[in-house]
Formats: sequence, C-alpha cells, structure tokens
Amino acid sequence: MADHSIFRITKEISDLQKSSDLSLAVAFRDSDVRNVRAIIIGPHDSPYEFGFFEFAIRFPKDYPRKFPAVTSMTTNRGQCRFNPNIYACGKVCLSILGTWRGEPGEEWSAAQGLESILLSIQSLMSSNPYENEPGFENKHGETDKKDQLDYVRKIRHETLRVTVIRRLEQLLDIPEPGGNQPPVFERHAYAIDATYQHPDDVETAWEPFKDLIKHRFLWHYESYLDAVNKARLESPDGTSFARMPFEGAGNSMDGKFNYTALETRLRAIKAALDQEVVQWTEEGKETKNLESTVGINLARQYEQIRDAFKQSGAPRNVEILDGNPFVWILTFFGRPMTNLDGGMFRVRLTFSPRFPEEQPRVRYETKVFHHRVSKDGTPCYFPGSSRRDDVRQHIDAIIEALEEESPPYDPRTLVHLEAHKLFWGDAAEKKLYNRRLRRSVQDSMDEAF
Repeated sequence: MADHSIFRITKEISDLQKSSDLSLAVAFRDSDVRNVRAIIIGPHDSPYEFGFFEFAIRFPKDYPRKFPAVTSMTTNRGQCRFNPNIYACGKVCLSILGTWRGEPGEEWSAAQGLESILLSIQSLMSSNPYENEPGFENKHGETDKKDQLDYVRKIRHETLRVTVIRRLEQLLDIPEPGGNQPPVFERHAYAIDATYQHPDDVETAWEPFKDLIKHRFLWHYESYLDAVNKARLESPDGTSFARMPFEGAGNSMDGKFNYTALETRLRAIKAALDQEVVQWTEEGKETKNLESTVGINLARQYEQIRDAFKQSGAPRNVEILDGNPFVWILTFFGRPMTNLDGGMFRVRLTFSPRFPEEQPRVRYETKVFHHRVSKDGTPCYFPGSSRRDDVRQHIDAIIEALEEESPPYDPRTLVHLEAHKLFWGDAAEKKLYNRRLRRSVQDSMDEAF
C-alpha cells in the first residue's frame, strides 16, 4: 500500500509540473514526497487577482484512500482570513478534505487527487467570495450588497499588501515600513495543527517558488499598479476595513486602506528586481563565475546555438555582451507576411550565476506594442519544462510568443493592459491593435538603422 501511495503522489506531482496551467505550481523535497508545497495564483477579475497563495499539503500513508491535510501558509502571520473557507489559522474548509460537511457525493474519493484539491481551493477565489459563507449564498438585500462590496475591497487590498508586496519584500530582503524585518517566509506557527509543518522548515527557509514569484511579479506589475490606482478612488487612505457578519475575533481581516503606501512599495520592489539583473551582470564578470560550471555551460551553449543559427540560415543571431557569457543579445527578424514582417527585434537575456535555479531575466530592448510584451519589455513566454538549463528552449519560446497569431485566450498572460484589451476586443479594437503593432515594427527598423 505504501509503495502504491508514493507512486500515486509522485505521478500527480509530475502531471501538475508538466501542466500548462499557469495558475498552479507544486514542489517537494526529494527526501519527502509526502510533504508538498503548492502555490495558487489568484484568478483574473477577482479580488485575488495575481496574488500568490501558498499551501502546505501532507499526504497520509493510506492515500488516496484517505484525503491529505491542507494548510494555508498565506495568513498574514495568522491574522488574516482571506476567504470564508480559508481561515486565519490556516484551516481550509472543503468537504473533500473532511474539514466541512458537504452534500452527498461531495466527500473525498480515491478518484480525486492533488489537482482536484487545488482547483477546488482556486474555485473559492471568486469575484464574490462573500457567498462562500454558508447561509450567505442568496442574500441580496441592500445591506448584503454593501457588505459584499466592502468584503471584496478589503480582500483586494490585502491580496496586494500581503500576498504580493510583503511576499516579494521577504524574498528580496526589503524591510517592511516601520523598520520591521519580515520573517523569511510565513511559518506554520499559525496553522491549526503543528504536524502540518515539515520538520526541515523549522530551521531552514525552503523557497521552491521564489523564482516563479519574481517572474510573475514582473509579468503583472502593470496590473498591480492599475489595481492600486482604481481601488484608491473607492477606498481612501485611512478608511478602516468593514467587519463581516461571519467574521470574529482571531478569524477576520482587520486593518485600514493605504494604497498610497502600497504603490510606493510596489515601485521599490520593481526597482529591486531590476537591480538584481544589474548585479547578475556584474557577478557574471567575476573570474570565479566565468570558470564555474554555470559559466562554462553557458559559454558552450552560446557557441552551439550561434553555430546552429548560422548553419540553418534562420534570420536570427545571438552574441554575448562584452565577453560575458551571463548576458546574451538575441536578434531576430519578423516573419514575412505577418504583422512582424520587416521588424528587427533585439532581446537581452541575463543569467544568474545560480542558473537554472534562477531562470533568466529577459527584456526586449526593441520597443514593441504586443499583448505578450509588457511596457518595460518583459515578455510573457513559456519555455519547456523538461530542461530548465536549455537556453535554446528559452530563445524558441521568446520568439514563438511574439509570432503566435492565434493563441488561445488566457487572462493569466495579461502583461500589457492596453495591448491585451485591444487584441481580445471587437473587430475595431483588433484592427487598432494591428495598426499599433505595425507602427512599432516599423519603428524598430528606424531604431536599428
């Protein structure tokens, strides 16, 4: 039974890691597959939008006959109830987890698994989470409507403050306002059961999603600022959060709105992430890194990719900047008979001395109006997951993201608000998008020459 349980858990983790779902990720220590960490990125058009919600999952020995234990690690240090079904103490109330009485047929079964658990939790992060509280599903009075709006507003604020801003400040060692140095990560001291905690986490800061969170922040930076600018009009600084009828002491979301401070902190995080790229460039020049396994590997891959491009005759080229194998310049031409035809695009890839643990930071140096390229040039692309150290996968994915003409709609790829809206708009908006893209393509040639 134990071997079957381990095999089942390992397969479910592997399937999720290979999945194209951009809102879910899982990780585990090689020494203990039964203790899993998961992250859910909040859905678009909800107060949880692009927030980072982390969970600890502990599988019993008789899994899948018995359901795993799930604890929220994103609790504002045990002070924030992010949902009627996700308590400040870390408890997650779901019938399939045995933490809530459900209707017949909603209980756990061996046919369910890790993905179904995460999708069930994600479904709680709706546009109106007020209705998740039992007995409040069908309340539509004027008081209820006001409570629903107030609840959404404070969740949006705390999603930005706690799950995005504080989380990035922790990862970047930026002190919180007021001089408080944040802990390295949300510990399970606030969980309902200390046994949820992995024993290794007591002494070490295991951060399996550190790099993912940083990259997603860069993707959605404009969305975070846009959310701040819209919400501050509805929720003036200094206004206290409204307490909901189902919230109680120790299991609520209390505080005050302060979007001015949040904007300042968002911009500081962006500056710190940009500075990391500068630091990687300088570190790459150091002899110890040039002669390291990573430096030698990058230099070898550069030569192989450069030669492959030359032999294929493809309209693309790579070069390393100032002899530094940790900084590559990719140049490619737009595909004929497309909106990119005639354009020349220059992209910088900066690698960390800890690559592939830290994936490259990529930025278009050529300005381009595109729904998959942010205003500051950060592309939203998906390299293959099979070889995280394969630079060719990154290059191919960068170009593919720009050239793909009929991508499936996915709001999680929202990195340029205006371009995204026009690209997925009506015929007139799509026409305007194409015109703006063509103009930026023409400008790219003027810049090149």
